Amino acid sequence: MRKVLRGALSLAVLIGTVGATGAMAGTATAEEPAAIRAAAGSDDSTSTDIKDRILAIPGMRLIEEKPYTGYRYFVLEYTQPIDHRHPSKGTFQQRLTLLHKDTSRPTVFYTSGYNVSTNPSRSEPTRIVDGNQVSLEYRFFTPSRPAPADWSKLDIRQAADDQHRIFTALKSIYTKNWLTTGGSKGGMTATYYERFHPRDMDGVVAYVAPNDVVNKEDSAYDAFFARVGTKECRDRLAGVQREALVRRGPLEKKYREYATANGYTFDTVGSLDRGYEAVVMDYVWSFWQYSLLSDCDTIPADAKSASDQAIWDSIDSISGFSAYSDQGLEKYTPYYYQAGTQLGSPSIKQPWLGGLSRYGYQPPRNFVPRSIPMKFDPSAMRDVDTWVRHRATNMLYVYGENDPWGAERFRLGAGARDSYVMTVPGGNHGSSVAQLAENDRATATAAILRWAGVAPAAVQQDPAQAKPLAKFDARLDTRNDVMNERGLRP
Repeated sequence: MRKVLRGALSLAVLIGTVGATGAMAGTATAEEPAAIRAAAGSDDSTSTDIKDRILAIPGMRLIEEKPYTGYRYFVLEYTQPIDHRHPSKGTFQQRLTLLHKDTSRPTVFYTSGYNVSTNPSRSEPTRIVDGNQVSLEYRFFTPSRPAPADWSKLDIRQAADDQHRIFTALKSIYTKNWLTTGGSKGGMTATYYERFHPRDMDGVVAYVAPNDVVNKEDSAYDAFFARVGTKECRDRLAGVQREALVRRGPLEKKYREYATANGYTFDTVGSLDRGYEAVVMDYVWSFWQYSLLSDCDTIPADAKSASDQAIWDSIDSISGFSAYSDQGLEKYTPYYYQAGTQLGSPSIKQPWLGGLSRYGYQPPRNFVPRSIPMKFDPSAMRDVDTWVRHRATNMLYVYGENDPWGAERFRLGAGARDSYVMTVPGGNHGSSVAQLAENDRATATAAILRWAGVAPAAVQQDPAQAKPLAKFDARLDTRNDVMNERGLRP
């Protein structure tokens, strides 16, 4: 059914954006002979160069082509309507990249849910299926922001419609199977795209995707922090966090000096004191999000006897003291806006702090300039959750056992078909298919290959034989979508 409807869609070329990366021999550039460029991934079905085919899409513009061994890599921008429901209300330019391998290969549609990197990279599913990759910048993350910005047009349906238009435009070129993927907010984005356009993709691979169905009910997070890791590790973290609040006076003096030296201000959050506490309150969460149990050895064992500098260094290395300055928040305004209008956000009690916190876990409203109006819609996540439970088809969710964002996760119901939720033992927010236990890893890899239409005969007969079709490339295959952020963001 999907293929029939997608074939019809491919007749209507509306827009396009793409990115391709890979790891083979032979660097291809626009200046090289046609034979070399063909070997590096020009179109097989026509003599027209792939770049020309992409740029023939109405609304598509080339920003830059970068050489990469075995691929053609394009940084592009595409003209999108600000409001897909009312296209006449203006347009904006949305940035994307295309890692092109070959039109005879499947294509993976990747989004982090944030900015797009303009350097070649390859998501895990792209490596598994040895395919092309289109990577899209989420609307309202600069430079993909309308001017002036009507923030009411930043919602999950508008973003899903962005992806749908780009898929529709590119499907006439990349005619083989498509998968969508992303990590963290990108995994959420992949899920929302599937919910609103379930006939576009042949499969969904969503990593560490939070699912905050009822925003005011966060007891799952409290239960998580009561048992995660070991008691020794939890006690070390709690001790440092307590001392950071007990020593608020001298450490805030240091914070003020740090802010002055770096030009940081705190107008959005309201004060340096609020910014300081927001960083400290994130400390335990951020440790488990980014670190492993083995990293507990880096946490001061006796926080009460540790120096101010040791407490500062531990908080800064894990939470990041710049996170809640105006300068640290500005890049993430679109995320906090969505967290406060549709996605929801966690609020945990942290009873080990006693009465040391003045503000508690601050809501997203505190991290968005007051000039931007916000109103929460409690129905958005309930709708998606219900859809996934009852209608998920060809969907894979991968979580980390020790990742706090997985405390509220997507779950499958009786209506789900050929779909999976798997957990990496001891994993954090960077968990991947490769880190799953052996049986789960084989099952997940076989499913991805099957959905992409490239499962070898041996894998079709025995999923235990499944492995990535492309060799590992240290430059292309490093996960950087969810592991290089600080502040309480998925």
